[in-house]
Amino acid sequence: MYGKRLGVNVDHSATIRQARGTLYPDPVFVALLAERAGAHQITIHLREDRRHIIDRDLEILRETVQTELNLEMAASEEMVEIAVRVKPDRVTLVPEKREEQTTEGGLDVAADIAGLKWVVKRLKNAGISVSMFIEPDGRQIVASREVGADAVELHTGRYCDAGSVKERETQFDLIEGAARHGAELGLEVAAGHGLDYQNVEPIATIEEIDELNIGHSIIAR
Repeated sequence: MYGKRLGVNVDHSATIRQARGTLYPDPVFVALLAERAGAHQITIHLREDRRHIIDRDLEILRETVQTELNLEMAASEEMVEIAVRVKPDRVTLVPEKREEQTTEGGLDVAADIAGLKWVVKRLKNAGISVSMFIEPDGRQIVASREVGADAVELHTGRYCDAGSVKERETQFDLIEGAARHGAELGLEVAAGHGLDYQNVEPIATIEEIDELNIGHSIIAR
């Protein structure tokens, strides 16, 4: 209807597997189901503590994903080395705290221009497209362009968690404005975090957003 790309994050199928220490559910199989159902991209987050997706998953998914593989990761030396070796189609740089259940906010790109510029250069030299997972904030969009990112993914968590209609409208306006700003700077624009079958529709109407990344609500179904 809106001509958006859908990225399906399969992390939480691996969360169930790791909780029981079994071989299933296998995120590789879940990714196959998502692709057969029409997903345009498979997203996984390889965390420092390997709490859900593990290195084996990344290796196999790189060989089996037929659409595009988007690797979410921290901008750490370990993760950059893994990405350069495995070569996902895209890397999305995200903040990461060991104690969080899921990513809690956007990466503060503006606070580390020099460091992130070097990370982006290494990834792009390996033929990997790079996106920044950021708050819908003009300063972060400009910084993402400055470090050489190809794309931004706008954090929709505050929109999804809004406790009132007014607050949700405010957050929607921020996302819409940020998407327009990103597109004006020549960045591809994606959105994700907390989106589900009900709250995604208004976000999908934003013309400048090319891609929606959804995980938990789809995996829970």
